[in-house]
Amino acid sequence: MGNASKRKENNFLLQGGVLAAAGIISRLIGLVYRIPLTNIITERGQGIYDIAFQIYSIALLLTSYSLPLAVSKLVSERVAKGETTNAYRVFKSAMAFAVTAGGGIAIVVFFGARGIATHMMSMSLSTHALKVLAPGLLFVAVMGVLRGYFQGLGTMLPTAVTQILEQIVNAIVSLIGAKVLLDFGKTAAREQGDELLEYAYAAAGSTLGTVVGALCGLLFLALLFFAYKKRLKRQLRSDRSAHKESYRFIIKIMLLTIAPVLLSTVVYNLQNILDNAIFNGIMSAQGLTEADYARDNGRLSNYLTMVSIPLAIANALAVSFIPTIVRAAETKRKRVIHEKIHTLIRVTMLITFPCAVGYIALARPIADMLFFRLDNEVLAIMLQLGAISIVFDGLSTVTNAVLQGLNRMMKPVKNAAVALVIHLIALFIVLVFFKWGIYGVIISKIVFSIVMCIMNSHDIREEIGYVQEQRKTMLVPAIAAGIMGIVTFMFYFILNIFCPHVVATLIAIVVAVITYTLSVLLLGGISEEELLAMPRGARVVKILRRLHLLNEESY
Repeated sequence: MGNASKRKENNFLLQGGVLAAAGIISRLIGLVYRIPLTNIITERGQGIYDIAFQIYSIALLLTSYSLPLAVSKLVSERVAKGETTNAYRVFKSAMAFAVTAGGGIAIVVFFGARGIATHMMSMSLSTHALKVLAPGLLFVAVMGVLRGYFQGLGTMLPTAVTQILEQIVNAIVSLIGAKVLLDFGKTAAREQGDELLEYAYAAAGSTLGTVVGALCGLLFLALLFFAYKKRLKRQLRSDRSAHKESYRFIIKIMLLTIAPVLLSTVVYNLQNILDNAIFNGIMSAQGLTEADYARDNGRLSNYLTMVSIPLAIANALAVSFIPTIVRAAETKRKRVIHEKIHTLIRVTMLITFPCAVGYIALARPIADMLFFRLDNEVLAIMLQLGAISIVFDGLSTVTNAVLQGLNRMMKPVKNAAVALVIHLIALFIVLVFFKWGIYGVIISKIVFSIVMCIMNSHDIREEIGYVQEQRKTMLVPAIAAGIMGIVTFMFYFILNIFCPHVVATLIAIVVAVITYTLSVLLLGGISEEELLAMPRGARVVKILRRLHLLNEESY
């Protein structure tokens, strides 16, 4: 019995690891292809694209975002009880919901694209991109049901494969579509006397990748399902469970399952939508043209892309630690729970502090290296101004995970709602009274992340009496990152005199990594015991001892 339980746990961890790895890979592909895409469609095209994509994201929330989780939960519950027929009824009910909701919203978005883009987001140029995205709402909804069904059967592999497949196709088609439609847009712009049409067409071409990627993922899952259908029929014939659930009952349970997930997701995703809507509306009232704030929206998109790189690691850490914290919470041993939380937050701070300081020191060089066709002066200031938010966003991400692991699911939702209100008040003040423009959006985002950190930390302390140790967690990474920032900036300044810009930037980044690592070790930020717990830790410790880089002082 013990071995069977152990095998189940190992299988769960393996499946979770597969899904987490796929999520990281697909995220990195998404980050990488955005760089050449932005260089093709420029900041104005990126701004138009992002407005359309944000509307699309909200529509996805309403139709399909929470479907995989709900279907997976309901199917797995019934499979565990041997109720194959009821599990299949869940699948069919969810599929009917997905086709109805996804198809219905897709029709509304397609035919209402101009009104939504013009009146809701003050960006009529997003109309073309929004129409291209509309069919994707149906594809993603149906794909979500298939993913959830396979997850409920105990396999994460189909979801993992389609995540990567979808993102690869998305990257290729987006780049080709943007380039082809940019040329068409230039012709249309000349004929109609509106230079912005070329960016609108380019944005529409780039959104084509999202739709084609979703369609490819859907077709792959459909083939898997039809291959599985023969086995499913045998299972349905052998199902001897007496109770057959009605479709009406299943739909009701499914909606009750979706509701809390939908609520939490909406709260988190509203921030960027409201930021753009408020920013565009206020900028328009202050006399800026649509072209001006489309360019600023593009800069904001590039900023968010760059700061999301270190945050992707924080998200991966959070996902991987939730099961660990859950198991620790089940033991009712506070010391074990505290150790898990301590490790999670420390590792996150060790990663986010150098990333934040690195952007402060090398904001312009990194921006120029990535977006080489653009004038990155404003983007560089945005990065330097908002770099500290990487630390707070990373901390809020992992403290969210802690609260979820402690089964306090609504706490982060409540905290995010409060932070959102404070964020919007701050945004209105900095835009209307201080007139800080796009920099005001960055300031308000910092306010949001700080409020989240404070409230999450308070809830964790109230829940289990945990208070994070400060010296090794905060002070050492901050000092080490500060040393790294000074050394890195000096190296880049000197190298840039003799080397090409890109070479100087890359060498400076390597110097930053080495300097930070050495500083953390010499300041005692990582103990020998912690190094030994890592893969090949004994070999690393042996080398560091020879180099006298281990600080033996304990804190």
